Amino acid sequence: MSEGAQDRMSGQELVALVRRVFQPRPGEGSVAILVDLPDAKVPDDASWVARRAIAAEWVRELHAHRSELGMDTHLVAFPNVHTNNGDFPERAWVLDGGPLPSVDSLDPAAAIGFTELYATHPILLALTKFSATAPLKMAAKKHPIRAATMPGFRADMVPALRLDYVEVNRRVVLLKDLLDRAEGADFRFETPEGPCDLHLDLRHRTGHASGGLLPTPGIAGNLPSGEAYIVPYEGEREGDPSRTAGILPVQFGPEIVRYRIAQNQALEVLSEGPASREEAALLAREPAYGNLAELGLGVLAAFGVKPIGVILLDEKLGLHIAFGRSDHFGGQVGPAQFSSHDAVIHIDRVYVPETQPDVKVVAVDLSMADGETLALMRNGEYSIRF
Repeated sequence: MSEGAQDRMSGQELVALVRRVFQPRPGEGSVAILVDLPDAKVPDDASWVARRAIAAEWVRELHAHRSELGMDTHLVAFPNVHTNNGDFPERAWVLDGGPLPSVDSLDPAAAIGFTELYATHPILLALTKFSATAPLKMAAKKHPIRAATMPGFRADMVPALRLDYVEVNRRVVLLKDLLDRAEGADFRFETPEGPCDLHLDLRHRTGHASGGLLPTPGIAGNLPSGEAYIVPYEGEREGDPSRTAGILPVQFGPEIVRYRIAQNQALEVLSEGPASREEAALLAREPAYGNLAELGLGVLAAFGVKPIGVILLDEKLGLHIAFGRSDHFGGQVGPAQFSSHDAVIHIDRVYVPETQPDVKVVAVDLSMADGETLALMRNGEYSIRF
């Protein structure tokens, strides 16, 4: 396979992808491939242009192989929501093909509501700039859809769509089972400024498996995929505060920002520097951003996948911890806790050497419900047997 072919999916590969991931059912007639459109507030960029081109190409290829897939495929556009995991706008547009329109040229009379979209398109792939994971997970709780969310997707992620997802899913389910049985996770990070210790409270929560297979109506998840994840307990039970506490380091360029965590909330920034000041201002302006929203355990590094600087793929390689919105994962923090629609965010911080070279994951231990301690990771790698 040539280098160019490695980064493109043929019609046959796309049909196989839809069949493998979603396992279409008799009577399901249409697949929707979603794209968000730039506007005056968030102007276009080269990666966004390329992503929309990929989406349009996939629609054309799937349409050309309609007889093999047994389903129609439509391109669906909507105005971007200006932030990751913000709620969808009220309307979307099903396009006939041709050049993608600008937001200003969309005809309001031709728009449809997302409820109508879900009713007519039970399978959706969202190749968007801003993550649509949260709104599609929330929609999947109300509508019998399956949705693959692909924020920031790029052509160099295509090889990750060709992995053995049966084996990926097996490893993810094993990690989910461990998270289900854990009551806490203890982290030791090493930084140039010294060690940082953090405890995440995992009581009253169950894990989720995102292994690249979405066969059941009422489910949405990332693609490419390969992670188990859980929302730390956020203290919503009366008289039972969250025990999440400690210091969490995150590297921004050359600077390591250190957050002081208490009761599952980043309350202040202890470090100094431009990034530290920006993060401290963001916490003051938007306290919901400081919610520890997810502990994620990716598995794709073991399959030879390397980070490319896009969270969609990079977080699936190994350990990641997210800030912000958590309701789409079963937590308590949603759009109502943020100051505005545009402020809603769920952002992952990925702990692999290529993304945070000066933050070393020395140890991760799970405190199990039976009182035992399980050594989950040592020196950035899993220490359990898969």
